[in-house]
Amino acid sequence: MDKLELARMQFATTSIYHFLFVPTTIGLGFLVALLQTSWYHTREPAHLRLTRFFGTLLVINIAVGVVTGLVQEFQFGMDWSVYSRLVGGVFGAPLALEGLAAFFLESTFLGIWLFGWDRLSPRLHLAAIWAVAVGSALSAFFIICANSWMQHPVGYSINPTTHRAELTSVTAVLTSRFALWAYAHVILASLITGASVMLAVSCWQLRKGNQVDLFMRSARLSLLVLLPVSAAQIIVGSELGVAVERYQPMKIAAAEALWNTKQPAPFSVIQVGGFTENDQTPAFSIEIPGLLSVLATNHRGTAVPGMNQLQAQEQKQYGPGNYVPNVRVAYWSMRVMAGLATVVVLLAAWGVWLLHRGRLASSRLFQLVAVLAVVMPFLMNTAGWVLTEMGRQPWIVQGLQRTSDAVSPSIGAATVAVSLGTFIVLYGLLAVVDVLLMIRYSKREVEPAPELSDDGRTIGAMTY
Repeated sequence: MDKLELARMQFATTSIYHFLFVPTTIGLGFLVALLQTSWYHTREPAHLRLTRFFGTLLVINIAVGVVTGLVQEFQFGMDWSVYSRLVGGVFGAPLALEGLAAFFLESTFLGIWLFGWDRLSPRLHLAAIWAVAVGSALSAFFIICANSWMQHPVGYSINPTTHRAELTSVTAVLTSRFALWAYAHVILASLITGASVMLAVSCWQLRKGNQVDLFMRSARLSLLVLLPVSAAQIIVGSELGVAVERYQPMKIAAAEALWNTKQPAPFSVIQVGGFTENDQTPAFSIEIPGLLSVLATNHRGTAVPGMNQLQAQEQKQYGPGNYVPNVRVAYWSMRVMAGLATVVVLLAAWGVWLLHRGRLASSRLFQLVAVLAVVMPFLMNTAGWVLTEMGRQPWIVQGLQRTSDAVSPSIGAATVAVSLGTFIVLYGLLAVVDVLLMIRYSKREVEPAPELSDDGRTIGAMTY
């Protein structure tokens, strides 16, 4: 492979790996804050014990996530210096806000929360964990705004002297329709991930008969968050699709393997063949009439442009070239993401039904399925990012710079290959360590509630 393909593989590796931890951190942070809020208002020892138990899992994910995130940002200067030179004046603004504001907010108050159990009043200590949750969500907001600018660049102009993009409106970057829908999509995905992790841990403990009354509380909380959030995600995902259709119609067409414009356009549940320019007609397809038009435009009768027509338009606008992304990857990424999202809704509905009937603690089948299903949000999130990034190709910034023109000229393929191999090994080791730590701390018995001082502070800090 050449330097470009190796650089793309390296960024894909670090980005996908990093995003395994981001939604877990955001989701668990919110749920731990809810548990501590319940303890603050009720002084129920069980809520305090669960707060400290799941707080340990939160800390593990934050630690690994921070390391992988730093490596990802350094790649902009190492592998993509031409890109950084062209758009760094715009793209760097939300990244700077993320580092200087959100990350410091999250990390500072995480330290305060960890070591403030026996030093802060319950109210201040509760405020600390909410600051961690808000900081992690705010950090995601700035990152999503930066990525959304690459999908739909706004609030900039090209300097005629330097030929570089310059920021003209940070408000436009932070409030674009694309960014806001993408951010809502990521936040809901994060809550789904955190709730799924909490549900899986709780159900594993219930299957073992460990502290049933205690883990029924965390299972109940996770289900009551998971069901409405996963249902809302389907609606938000549809609205994000409308925004994508407006600004990146080629991505929507590729995600459906739609080669020619149709009105109304069907959505195929599954198809065989039809993924290449030389094979545009599928040998087999199960279609839902008009559904793609609804997903892409909110109207069943609206036409959805096909890749052949869009290719001709983009060649006329941008010059010769192939503007069709990898259709097979886009198509199946969409199906994995949407299919698993539907399964999560059904799983959550099943769990809430069992909870309502008082059978959740005894349903060993549901408990087994919930434990195994913990991988679904991670696969769903990964598929979503693959669709987001691969569906934009050949652009690194939509309509402004092609990926092939953005790679650093001063590095060689061998250098990128060595660093890629190094990252794969290191990240593999980190993955093993993280999984082992998560399993170890998920299986351990919940510590008894600590003693409280007269003013409500715990006596003794958290132990690990």
